[in-house]
Amino acid sequence: MMSDYLPSVDEHLQVAYAEQYKNHDIHWRMMGAKCKVNNILAVCRGITFTKVLEVGCGDGAILYYLDAVHFAPELHAVDISATGIQFLQKRNLPSLKSAQVFDGYRLPFQDNEFDLVILSHVLEHVEFERILLREIKRVSRFQVIEIPRDYRYGVDCRLSHFLGYGHINLYTPSSFRFLLLSEHFRVLKDRYTIIPMFILSYMNQHKSWLYRLKSFIEFGVRNFLFCCTTTRLKAYFSQAYTVLVTSENEKNPS
Repeated sequence: MMSDYLPSVDEHLQVAYAEQYKNHDIHWRMMGAKCKVNNILAVCRGITFTKVLEVGCGDGAILYYLDAVHFAPELHAVDISATGIQFLQKRNLPSLKSAQVFDGYRLPFQDNEFDLVILSHVLEHVEFERILLREIKRVSRFQVIEIPRDYRYGVDCRLSHFLGYGHINLYTPSSFRFLLLSEHFRVLKDRYTIIPMFILSYMNQHKSWLYRLKSFIEFGVRNFLFCCTTTRLKAYFSQAYTVLVTSENEKNPS
């Protein structure tokens, strides 16, 4: 049952997100969404879902690709940004059954209404992440969550960088699993990934040739080490971490 004591997203943050998608980089978001959807499909491989909710859907880029591959007969979406919801609705996705603005914590749905909730690159923006985790577990049997691997040595010197992206929570795969386990989730599948070359090229297109060369060399080294190393070290070299989870009392999906 939904709690009557859930907080709301900070008023200033709501204002900031309200107009976020009026002049956003659509191409950039679509490229990122393609990678996120690949991870969702990988951890959900072999499992069938009927009714799926994306929390923090943004402009609907992830749902666009999920609709294209017929991921589920029913897709639903919530976001704190009205412009994001409007953009999603204009996509006219055949499997999208509802899209609405919510307050960031209270999901306007019944207990276990969904087979799956998707929470992709959202948790790092959330002030009270444990409360949101409890809400997505309340309304669904299974959850796919992806976070960027932001926490690493020297992170305290990059405060302005992360705040510029709205990241107020920084995770490693281990610290994220600890958070999930302490909230009584059970990890069923996980996946480590690094930024692909086409995204790196797009990010660096306006940089100097020397900066681009340095970035590509670093990418080559990271990719080699990532592909050749153990799972434990993959966590160190990874740049995103995706999990399929469920309540510790829930049966495995079939």
